[in-house]
Amino acid sequence: MNKSNQDFLPFALPEIGEEEIAEVVNALRSGWVTTGPKARQFEADFVSFLGGGVEAVAVNSATAGLHLGLEALGVGPGDEVITTTHTFTATAEIIRYLGADPVFVDVDADTLCIDVAAVEAAITPRTKAIIPVHFAGRSADMDALLAVARKHDLRVMEDAAHALPTTCSGKMIGTLDSDVTVFSFYANKTITTGEGGMLVTRNPEIAKRARVMRLHGINRDAFDRFTAKTPSWYYEIVAPGFKYNMTDIAASMGVHQLKKAHVFQQKRARVAALYDEALASLPVIRPPHAGAGDVHSWHLYVIQLDNSVAVQRDQFVERMFNQGIGCSVHYIPLHLHPYWRDTYHLTPEMFPVSQRIYERTLSLPMYSRMTEADVVRVVEAVKVALK
Repeated sequence: MNKSNQDFLPFALPEIGEEEIAEVVNALRSGWVTTGPKARQFEADFVSFLGGGVEAVAVNSATAGLHLGLEALGVGPGDEVITTTHTFTATAEIIRYLGADPVFVDVDADTLCIDVAAVEAAITPRTKAIIPVHFAGRSADMDALLAVARKHDLRVMEDAAHALPTTCSGKMIGTLDSDVTVFSFYANKTITTGEGGMLVTRNPEIAKRARVMRLHGINRDAFDRFTAKTPSWYYEIVAPGFKYNMTDIAASMGVHQLKKAHVFQQKRARVAALYDEALASLPVIRPPHAGAGDVHSWHLYVIQLDNSVAVQRDQFVERMFNQGIGCSVHYIPLHLHPYWRDTYHLTPEMFPVSQRIYERTLSLPMYSRMTEADVVRVVEAVKVALK
């Protein structure tokens, strides 16, 4: 029986407090609503959150950050960039923005992150960079991947849209030895600014290039021009840039969301633990945890239906929806989408792990506001859907 909309338990919900609301109101009343003091504060706070030693550039989406990062790395026509098929299209489309070609590889069955051995096997003389994806909030094997990159003199940009505050070998994602890391603050991410992202790098030249290119290739931003001790209308266009800046309204949310990032992670980890316990006796494969001593951000809680389950994944999701439970699928692999499939002649047989995972996988509701009663309701719905 269908539940009413009032009873529907969504797949994801942001947790926004009075602090965020007050900061947004403050920005609105200040008269400075585009990129300005709040965005700069958010960038500075983000650097402090990661522990210093990096620069942060606030942008209007993680897609924008990935595009800026790859552009700053010098990727262009004729180059190849290796990434995973098991991701959202943004990870690959930014490669095409620059006229380069993505080379897709499979994922590791144990981690659901990019297969490092497959990465090394895919390297050609045209390969310029690698984009690993930290799937669902678990880190990819960055130690091995960075070793491969060093061996072949390749650049690495981490797609960390799911990975705040994930750690790898005890280090927070964003502080590793990769060239660029990009985080997402989309509405359903671990912290949110509604829309937004952050490019992080240890390389000051990459940061400088990203700042110029995020706003039309202008060598001075508006906040500099109109708030300096000697205001100047003069600026120069030094490159054909983009329109990727984050507004102060969005950054106002980010300042306070960031302060709660660890608390939010602890809440989601608690939900994951409740799921793990309740689903242990059911014919589903629970998601991989972080490596020993590391932090999983638990952006997603992804289960796979066991081969013994007769119900198909699509029917399972429909049964969950009919019980008032929102679910999703992460992801429809890129090799199945018409553009990527037809342009690069991709087939499911080329990516057996990703294909198998896709056919049997769904994501259960996961967000910091979930209660124990919510988890119980989801699990009971899973039991019904499995029958």
